[in-house]
Amino acid sequence: MSTLTLERGINAFKAQIDAPMASFFSSCVSCGMCAEACLFYTENPEPRFTPIYKLEPLRRVWEQEYTLIGKLKAKLGLSKPVTDAELAEWQELVYNNCSLCGRCTLICPVGNDITYMIRKMREGMVASGHAPEGLIGASTRAVQIGSPMGVKLPALQAQVRHLEKSSGLEVPFDKEGAEYLLMLSSMEIMNYPEYLGAVAKILTNAGKTWTLSSECFEATNSGIQIGSSDIARELVSRVVAAAEKLKVKTVISPECGHAYTALRWDGPNLIGRPYTFAAKHIVEVLDELRAEGLLQTEGFEESKLTFHDPCQLVRRGGVVEQPRNLLNMVAKNFVEMADHGTLNWCCGAGGGVSANEDAEEVKMKAFQRKKKQLDELHVDTLVTACANCRIQLEEGMEVNQMDIPVLGLTEMIAEHLVERKGGAA
Repeated sequence: MSTLTLERGINAFKAQIDAPMASFFSSCVSCGMCAEACLFYTENPEPRFTPIYKLEPLRRVWEQEYTLIGKLKAKLGLSKPVTDAELAEWQELVYNNCSLCGRCTLICPVGNDITYMIRKMREGMVASGHAPEGLIGASTRAVQIGSPMGVKLPALQAQVRHLEKSSGLEVPFDKEGAEYLLMLSSMEIMNYPEYLGAVAKILTNAGKTWTLSSECFEATNSGIQIGSSDIARELVSRVVAAAEKLKVKTVISPECGHAYTALRWDGPNLIGRPYTFAAKHIVEVLDELRAEGLLQTEGFEESKLTFHDPCQLVRRGGVVEQPRNLLNMVAKNFVEMADHGTLNWCCGAGGGVSANEDAEEVKMKAFQRKKKQLDELHVDTLVTACANCRIQLEEGMEVNQMDIPVLGLTEMIAEHLVERKGGAA
């Protein structure tokens, strides 16, 4: 690693230290409560896995550059400059042992947004050349191909043709003036193709106009995960361009947590202006249809089930009641985990963790926290609304020999859908 690359990383750290960051570092009282809020610490209780400690190189740069005591300590040799070797060591902590779930932020007694700080630190890690290979590959594919998993338009078109043939539903592309532009994630296309069929069935039945875009169908934003605002901006800009070209009213984010965060919350700031459309998660749209009387169901799931709250959707996004409104339409025996809603524990694979091959052991250890929650309930079924969570949960179940099926909320609603006489179905 050259001095120039390290210098770029340090300069990126300096550029990321804004007023909120300075106030967070200044107000931290080293209480350790963030540690007990982090499943990477609770399942592997070593001090280095404490969330605030993961920010130590960034904290030192802040102290040395922007505080009097820090400048004096640096002059006297009491505080050493951040080295390339340190950043290499911290890669594991910042990427493999943090899912950006935000539980530490929620618990912090002085209100420090540690997740915000980790996200900022990743900017410096990228600039210094210390991002994981898995996320580098995903980000490269996203920019060059349009999908972090390398999914191309012909693959989606083939899936659409199969869906139309088997269901009789129309799945439109590039329909100008439609109310909704439906975005997808590669994980749904590759792992859960039934999701697209469920959405098509529901929107068609509700009499809504909607479309896919042949120019941009992928909502997953690996720029947010790796910590590159430039990449995040480019990926969001593609969605915005497609939505504005088609003149849609609402862009629907798929069942993908970080896609929702990037599109709903970070997007306008990244592109420097407000959207000309609304951005909503599919669960928000379904709940709106329910409230309007356009989403009616029949029958109930007989099994005892619970809901895993995706961190970016629920804790960071505030979509708490909507999935429960929907579940109560189709579930007779819905039970909550002890820590649920904004307090629920992460699946262990968000924030790009799932893209890092060397994080496999770490994320399975983190899954033990979710296993404890499920063991307390003795449920028959687990429901969620995030494809990335779903893959991690299914893998964790398999590794731990837990016979609990994991279902997507949208597909579950579609299975109980009542055909409306005034709908287009």
